[in-house]
Amino acid sequence: MHKPLKVLAAVMCGLAAFSLVGLVVDDRTVLGVPVWLKPLKFGLSFGVYAVTMAWLIPHLTKAQKVAWWAGTVMAVFGLLEVGLIAFQAARGRMSHFNQQTALDGQIFTAMGVTIGIFYLGVLATAVLLLIQRVGDRALTWTLRLGLLIAMVGMGLGFLMVLPSDAQIAAGEQIVGAHSVGVEDGGPGMPVTGWSTTGGDLRIPHFVGMHALQILPLLLFALTRVVRDEAVRLRLMVVAAATYAAVLVLVTWQALRGQPLVHPDAATLVAAGLIAAVAAVGGAAAMGRRARA
Repeated sequence: MHKPLKVLAAVMCGLAAFSLVGLVVDDRTVLGVPVWLKPLKFGLSFGVYAVTMAWLIPHLTKAQKVAWWAGTVMAVFGLLEVGLIAFQAARGRMSHFNQQTALDGQIFTAMGVTIGIFYLGVLATAVLLLIQRVGDRALTWTLRLGLLIAMVGMGLGFLMVLPSDAQIAAGEQIVGAHSVGVEDGGPGMPVTGWSTTGGDLRIPHFVGMHALQILPLLLFALTRVVRDEAVRLRLMVVAAATYAAVLVLVTWQALRGQPLVHPDAATLVAAGLIAAVAAVGGAAAMGRRARA
């Protein structure tokens, strides 16, 4: 496994454990949310991502040095990104969107730079993955599609940093937001904190980013029940297309200012259509096996 990414994963596990303790012993809040909840979530998320990439990169046999350096870039700048989040939590300050003081603004700007460079490391890995195979065709295409969807999900995070018209007009020192249609810090879902009164752009960001873990796990489960590689490949293409459609749906829902837990009729109809097309696609993939 890629050693710098293994180190990042270990540090993220340590941060998650530290943050759990912080949730118990530190009663400070930011926008009504415990200060150590965000470092906990980011520690877990980046830890899972680091483990995935640490496993994937050694399997990229072409341009190995480029792959190693791409992974190292992700490890270094991922550590800096989450480190700044933890630093702001320790200060009891907002990490994202915060321009209230010169230091807060500098930290938020630095976070934008670090996550941008992290994204370039992911992009380089995606390019290398597109020009070579990793295992059989089903695994290769699952990883390719999962990484491409993950990159879209990461990119959606940049929607959060765009200032609203009201923020621009008021010259506010908070620039950007997680929520759409409501203020950040309102009622939220347990653990995730996703808004239950308005749209929340963290949802498509999370859903998209973790396609790289969810789709391979699905393939692993399929491998135990479907022995035909061609059928597994077709099923995973259907699964990836369905996942991408769900990502579009939750993005559309969030941008309309609609809570995930309170879908309207249009959202429910779209979700039903996605489920129906996925079912037909899955049956077709299995049906080709039966005719063969």
